[in-house]
Amino acid sequence: MPFATYNRTLHALSIMDSDAAQLPVFDRLEIWFEKNRRQALTGATIVIALGLIVGFYLWYKGQKETNASEALTSVSLPTGPAPRADAADAYLKVAATYPKSSAAARAVLMAGGTLFVDGKYDQAKAQFEKFVREYRDATFMGEALLGIAACLDAQGKSDEAIRAYKDLTEHHSGDPAVPQAKFALARLYEAQGKPELARALFEDVARSEPYSSIGSEAGMRLEELKMKHPELFAPAAASMTPEMPQNLPQITLPPANTSLTNTAGTNVASTNVLPFKLQPR
Repeated sequence: MPFATYNRTLHALSIMDSDAAQLPVFDRLEIWFEKNRRQALTGATIVIALGLIVGFYLWYKGQKETNASEALTSVSLPTGPAPRADAADAYLKVAATYPKSSAAARAVLMAGGTLFVDGKYDQAKAQFEKFVREYRDATFMGEALLGIAACLDAQGKSDEAIRAYKDLTEHHSGDPAVPQAKFALARLYEAQGKPELARALFEDVARSEPYSSIGSEAGMRLEELKMKHPELFAPAAASMTPEMPQNLPQITLPPANTSLTNTAGTNVASTNVLPFKLQPR
């Protein structure tokens, strides 16, 4: 008797499963949900919580970027007629307050530029180097490298500045800061008595930046260089005199009193030959 009841139960369950398999997809999902209500509710709760966390994080990140940009703007656009005396410190404060924002990278770069204008070359160089070290994927990498080279240049460290300028021009050739680096490098070469190297760089800048102020200045420096070193701009002399070919024909002109007649619409000698003849040597 117990075995008969067990068999009937299994038979009923198999019928229910076969009937469920034949139901539409939505109905089968409803049946599955009824059987797994607790697990479904738990999973849905987790998904909703994760969505809220991600949404809050994105909102917070966007709000932080907005606040950082506003703080940077308040420093770069002072309300008074003169720039802020503590502008460099204000930029660095923005970078410290919003360290992971895009405004922080710009703030470090602008702090370096402000310190450079103030003649604080060591401090400016430190900020440019910080930018290169901490914001390697930033858009203004070329500006930071140019700033490092300019600080060395301003301190009279010509050899180090030349290496820094060359590093920028050779390893970041497509950066917008490259023409300025080439111009500065040409100026240093000229000061070191290397006008041929300076000429090539000035010509490069004048050719690549024909409508910019730095391109015009490069053209003027070229003219000054031409006045100082005209030999650099003289046409190249032939390296060797070409050897005259042998057995060239010799041209013999007719006598001056030879009369010419027109026999075929052109002037020819009365003997009906060319006005000159070719004689081999």
